[in-house]
Amino acid sequence: MGLNVDLFEYQARSLFEDHGVPVLPGVVATTPAEAAAAAAELGGSVVIKAQVKIGGRGKAGGIKMAHSAEEAAKVAADILGMDIRGHRVEQVMLAPAMDIAEEFYFSVLLDRAERSYLAICSMSGGVDIEQLAAEQPDALARVAVDPLRGIDEAKAREIVKATGFKADTAEKIIPVLQHIYEVYREEDATLVEVNPLVLSARGEIIALDAKITLDDNADFRHENWGDIAEIADGLGPLELKAREHDLNYVRLAGTVGIIGNGAGLVMSTLDIVAEAGQRHGGQKPANFLDIGGGASAESMAAGLDVVLGDEQVCSVLVNVFGGITACDVVARGIRGALEALGDNATKPIVVRLDGNNVEQGRAILTDYAHPLLTLVSSMDEAADKAAELAHHT
Repeated sequence: MGLNVDLFEYQARSLFEDHGVPVLPGVVATTPAEAAAAAAELGGSVVIKAQVKIGGRGKAGGIKMAHSAEEAAKVAADILGMDIRGHRVEQVMLAPAMDIAEEFYFSVLLDRAERSYLAICSMSGGVDIEQLAAEQPDALARVAVDPLRGIDEAKAREIVKATGFKADTAEKIIPVLQHIYEVYREEDATLVEVNPLVLSARGEIIALDAKITLDDNADFRHENWGDIAEIADGLGPLELKAREHDLNYVRLAGTVGIIGNGAGLVMSTLDIVAEAGQRHGGQKPANFLDIGGGASAESMAAGLDVVLGDEQVCSVLVNVFGGITACDVVARGIRGALEALGDNATKPIVVRLDGNNVEQGRAILTDYAHPLLTLVSSMDEAADKAAELAHHT
C-alpha cells in the first residue's frame, strides 16, 4: 500500500459496525437518483454527508439535512462535485436524522513520542478538536494506554473519570470505548476518532462520525485491505504512478513542481519557493515529492516523470543534496528521464545539486545541454528562477 491509508467515513463506519460500536444505518450514493432511493429506504429525515478525507465538511456546506426523497436528490446534487479544501466530492453517505442530547469526542492514537498509545476524550464534541485543544486544553482528558493491556473496563473507567462524565452517562460510554479500542487493535490502526460520539434524546450512545487511519505495515494480516485501500485512497493517476515507485508524493495547488531527496529538504524547498513566488505573481509549490535519501537514478527519473505529467506545473525545481546517492547518479536520472520523455517534456527544469560528487553531476548536465535545463548553485537562486519561469510560462 505504500503509505498509511485514511478511510472514508462510510468505510470506517462499516468497521465500527463489525466490531460492535453503535452506529446509525448508512447508505452511500454517487448520484442524486441514488440519494433519493437511499432516503426512501431509510425513511423520514436524513443527513447527507460528503465523503471526503478532510475536516470542515459542515462549514463548507458538505453536510445537510433532507426531509424527503425529492429533497435528498436536490441536496445530493448540490454536494456531489463540490470542492472541499482540494477534495472533490464523488459520493455522499445518507443516515437517519436523530435528536441529540449531548455531543462528546473520543479518539485512540499512536503516540510516537512516547512509543505508546493515547486515548483522548472530551465532553465537548462536534467541534474542531485542534481549536478546542488550543483554546481549552483542560477540556480534553489525555490518558496513556498500555499497548499490552489496551482499553479494558478498568482503563475505560479511568478515561471517563478523567473526562468528568456523569455516572449514568459514564456507564453507557464505558463499553463503547472498549469496542472502539477493539477496532483500533484488530484493524491495526494508528488512529480511530469519533467526533461526535453522542448521547441521543432516547439515552443511547451512538458514534455519529468515524475516522480511521490504517497502518500499512500490517497489510499482510488483512486480505481485505487491498480493496479498501484502492477505494479509500481515491488516488489519481499521478499519485498512483508515484506509489508504484515508492515515492512520497502529495499534490498541492501551485505551479512550481518540487523534487528533493529527504523530507526535511523538500519541506524547506516548499517554504523557499512560496517566498520566492511572492516576487513572481504569487507562484506556489505544486507538490511535495521526496525521492528518498538513498534515491537511485531510476527513482529520480520516475519522480521527474510524475511532476512533469501534472498539467498545473509550469516549471520544476530539482533540489538534491548528494549523500548516500551521489549527485552524478541523480544527474544521470534527470538525463534519462528527459531522454525517455522526448518531445513530451516541455516544461523548464531548474536543478540545484550539492554534496557528494556535485562537480561530476553538474558536468553531466552541462554536457547534456538540454534546452529545458537550468543549473544553479544555491537554493535561494533555484527557487527564484523556478518561480520566475513558472510566472512566464
